[in-house]
Amino acid sequence: MTDSVTIFEVGPRDGLQNEKTEIATKDKIKLVDLLSQTGLRKIEVTSFVSTKWVPQMADAAQVMAGIQRRADVDYAVLTPNLRGFEGAVAADASEVAIFASASEGFSQNNINCSIAESLERFAPVAKAARDAGIPVRGYVSCIAECPYDGATKPADVAKVAKALAAMGCYEISLGDTIGRATPDQIDAMLTAVLEVVPATMLAGHFHDTSGRAIDNIDVSLAHGLRCFDSSVAGLGGCPYAPGAAGNIATETVLRHLTAQGFETGIDPNLFSQAVEFAATLRTSK
Repeated sequence: MTDSVTIFEVGPRDGLQNEKTEIATKDKIKLVDLLSQTGLRKIEVTSFVSTKWVPQMADAAQVMAGIQRRADVDYAVLTPNLRGFEGAVAADASEVAIFASASEGFSQNNINCSIAESLERFAPVAKAARDAGIPVRGYVSCIAECPYDGATKPADVAKVAKALAAMGCYEISLGDTIGRATPDQIDAMLTAVLEVVPATMLAGHFHDTSGRAIDNIDVSLAHGLRCFDSSVAGLGGCPYAPGAAGNIATETVLRHLTAQGFETGIDPNLFSQAVEFAATLRTSK
């Protein structure tokens, strides 16, 4: 039996949110519709966040209302608070995501609170989602390196991952936010995390800033992870490394997994059409 891997497409949200020029709502909808036809089962569409901080996502409700949904695709949104969660429910999101950092410096600079405070903020969101029967996914940022604090201790990542699992997250995505992680760092981090959260509940989210994303995916595969986040056409740069690559391109991950004999369920020909269109939306250089 062929081993399967889930590719969680984050381009419409994590990719486009970094674009400086406003992307037309109709183009966001078209991108999601193209992706829906490829065989992907998970697409992160948008985020219900403060438009002051992420103006690119101001049309979240309109995008969710405009996409042509397929019954076999989950349409996820990012929700940092109860207000965002309520927006996600109104938009009929398939699942919601919350995010925390394994680095105090990043947490303070990114969401203006400590890690502990961020987890306290997310607890009501997780409870509301559980009560509504909506799956919750958790993100952990800076799993290896932080632009403010330097190297992240594996035990710190494990602590946050354990807390998110305790909140009821069905899956926890481990993010190399600035793309500096080495395979050895990922190996050490996963060894620690797997002591408290099983591989079946973990996903890898690797940026390719340093060109090591595929190597880090391979390390994660060896540890039993079978879900990886990626962005169509590599949309989304790294805000801490201007001009550098950010999210690893989904098509790169797809080729690599296919070459290794993994089944993804994605049609490469249909996906190439989504790649071509996504590339036209890239405005940040």
